[in-house]
Amino acid sequence: MVLVVFAKIISFLRLSDITEHYLYLVCYRLRENKTAYLTQSKHHMAKFIKEFKEFAMRGNVIDMAVGVVIGAAFGKIVSSLVDDLIMPLVGVATGGINFTDYKWVVQKAVMDGSEIIKPEVTLNWGTWIQTIVNFLIVAFCIFVMIKFINQLSKKKEEAPAPDPEPTQEEVLLTEIRDLLKSQQK
Repeated sequence: MVLVVFAKIISFLRLSDITEHYLYLVCYRLRENKTAYLTQSKHHMAKFIKEFKEFAMRGNVIDMAVGVVIGAAFGKIVSSLVDDLIMPLVGVATGGINFTDYKWVVQKAVMDGSEIIKPEVTLNWGTWIQTIVNFLIVAFCIFVMIKFINQLSKKKEEAPAPDPEPTQEEVLLTEIRDLLKSQQK
């Protein structure tokens, strides 16, 4: 069935005689070796799926995926912090300036009455400053978080678990052992 459709596509494309002959030859060989080819393809696909499953189920990949999702959510929180809390305060401190409105106009808009024929070309440096502030806040938060995690891991390494106190039975057995050793001498 597939080969018939393939042959109709070849005739529809009106390829040169040499190309058409070559493609028919390929179709004929595929038909002859169809079962061997399909078996080999299934084997390769099964091997590929197995390798992918091993890769995807490793702890590092799943941890990385969770980190990406949490990082995206954290990025939204930081963006809201900067856009809604920090930058308005900076704007008040600088006299009511909204940094996102700052831009350099490279080319003014071409207008025909109220219709814009060609929009203005601008360099939005205020938005760029706001993005830098976003980055600095994210970098600082990550630095603090990693520093905190490192301190926790140092405390775990520094404080090894103390040896448990021997039970009363162990104390008595140790005394008996010591007495037997002293009697043998």
